[in-house]
Amino acid sequence: MNRIQIQQGDITTFALDAIVNAANEAMLGGSGVDGAIHRAAGPRLLDACLAVAEVAPNVRCPTGEARITAGFDLQARFVIHTVGPVWQGSQHGEPELLASCYRSSLQLAREHGLRTIAFPAISCGTYGYPVEKAVAVVRKTLTQCLADDAHFERVVLVAFGDESLAAVQAGFPSQS
Repeated sequence: MNRIQIQQGDITTFALDAIVNAANEAMLGGSGVDGAIHRAAGPRLLDACLAVAEVAPNVRCPTGEARITAGFDLQARFVIHTVGPVWQGSQHGEPELLASCYRSSLQLAREHGLRTIAFPAISCGTYGYPVEKAVAVVRKTLTQCLADDAHFERVVLVAFGDESLAAVQAGFPSQS
């Protein structure tokens, strides 16, 4: 079985070691995946996020970095929060920052002994990153990160809608 899998669904229902939250820098919930994860995890997730130290005013997790909390009412044991870049035409380091989200999330999972993880389409919703361009970054990053690393048993790319699913499948033809 291939370690990278593509599935369509609601990331909040995945029973893995960790799910990744496409968070904002404040880590206080928001719209899209972030809001759905906060609602499904319950109010203790917000309390855990508030306990994460600010590194700048109202910034607990800078763009491209990751933080971890318990999963609380989720089926996943942990939530790894990462902040993707806002799409500005790729002229402001967006591909590098997006790659850093995936690398940072995997590193944090590895440090905590987590072997199964699910990612949403980071930055592809409210932040406007074109899905096809994001998938190219994700494919390259995961290929590099997992090449000589047997730690992870399962990495799931979760597509919420049909359009996102088709784009991810097109970018990862051997996993479709």
